[in-house]
Amino acid sequence: MTPAAYAVIDLEALRHNLNIVRRLAPASKIMAVIKANAYGHGLMRIAQALYSEVNSIAVARVHEAVRLREYGINNSITVLQGFVCQDELQAIDEHQLIAVIHCHEQLALLSNFKGIYQQPVWLKMDTGMNRLGFKAEEIAPAYQRLKSIINADDKIGLMTHLSDADQPKHPKTRQQIELFKKFVGAMQHACSIANSAAVLAWPEAVAEWVRPGLMLFGCSPFADKTGADFDLRPVMSLQSRLIAVKNLEPGETVGYGGVWTCQRKTRLGVIAIGYGDGYPRAVGNGTPVLVNGQRVPLVGRVSMDMITVDLAALPEARPGDPVTLWGAGLAVEEIAAAADTIPYTLLCGITQRVQILEQSPNTL
Repeated sequence: MTPAAYAVIDLEALRHNLNIVRRLAPASKIMAVIKANAYGHGLMRIAQALYSEVNSIAVARVHEAVRLREYGINNSITVLQGFVCQDELQAIDEHQLIAVIHCHEQLALLSNFKGIYQQPVWLKMDTGMNRLGFKAEEIAPAYQRLKSIINADDKIGLMTHLSDADQPKHPKTRQQIELFKKFVGAMQHACSIANSAAVLAWPEAVAEWVRPGLMLFGCSPFADKTGADFDLRPVMSLQSRLIAVKNLEPGETVGYGGVWTCQRKTRLGVIAIGYGDGYPRAVGNGTPVLVNGQRVPLVGRVSMDMITVDLAALPEARPGDPVTLWGAGLAVEEIAAAADTIPYTLLCGITQRVQILEQSPNTL
């Protein structure tokens, strides 16, 4: 039985997008960022598909990494937020994870670690994001202290994160890159700067390691472009179906608050999806929806379980007909713009009642 609302995950598109990363950063190692349930695509599914094809997998938090280990993912896993207590540090050591070291408190925890800490680490420099990392005046002493604690210079990688790489002409990005490279200098360490936006738009940020996330899933990090502009393919297609078709007269209103009024005789389609599934409530009248592969406009407010569309362009549409909310044929970036948000929030916002189906059963 086909579920009312479901997301189709195309692993062949994931393979294609990974190859785009390889083409843009041919000399770089790839750390695939699959935090937040792999941007809504399913942590275990995407990890299983990627782990043998990339050099490392990255998640935000320790418990995500531990779950991957317990699932059987045995290659390199980086924890981008590192650890905040001895229990997390112990878990990182026990499961042979790679922690990002970004504050003095972590150095203190490492100093008090019982035993010899033998896992590789990334040392993070804050070059202007002003979130995690050691500031320019702190990074050299932090590096020296970290080196003395783990007593293994070759196990330290150096990274930073760009705050404005999604704005291709923003001068701050070049300033951040230059500040990081000034610290790195002639040091013989693995380095990582580039996220998806930098891989796509800032070749000078492509170092020994790159950290693609959003682009792996076929989306553009730039407000004025879609993944298709970079030959990326959507990995997720959010699907539903028509469950009712109604005929309305001029002057009748549709949905909560009556925010849309029929200006003519209207053939209205009701679709089984709403904000209870993760479809954004903030989208307004005219937001495109694909019914039978053809665009029709959303009308009325999004409710918890349903949306409504004007079927004037589809006089033959019937209950049961397939609907695409975003994905193949309708970029999630377009829907995100209609909701005044970013595609990350839509992909990560899919709820548990949306069934996930794989278009390709094969791993990469």
